[in-house]
Amino acid sequence: MSSYAQTVSISKGARWTGRILSGLVIAFLIMDGVMKLMRPAPVVEGMMRLGYPLSTSTGIGVILLVCVLLYTIPRTAILGAVLLTGYLGGAVATHVRVGDPWFSHVLFPIYFGAVLWTGLFLRDQRLRRLFPTDSQA
Repeated sequence: MSSYAQTVSISKGARWTGRILSGLVIAFLIMDGVMKLMRPAPVVEGMMRLGYPLSTSTGIGVILLVCVLLYTIPRTAILGAVLLTGYLGGAVATHVRVGDPWFSHVLFPIYFGAVLWTGLFLRDQRLRRLFPTDSQA
């Protein structure tokens, strides 16, 4: 790897765009995790409709919140993103299994994962070094 690729800086605009995208992802996933712990009626109905026992809601919520915490901390953000990608993959598999509509349910976690990784790519220089763009090569 060239020394240029190791010292590529992130513009203020890119960094702030990444922070905003990541902030939206974090806010949504924290809300989702907390809702799984609180179990309001829509969560109970959703868990039943998707074929999960309500007793798994707490464990799923805790796992989600731990993954979000890892994504939030700059030093562990890449690990958090990898773990959240696995979590979102489980959501895709669940929606495929129950026959949900593709564009609104099955593909939503994939769209969400793309936003999650885009936000991290724009704010984290380590990730940009792993996947240099043409202008960084």
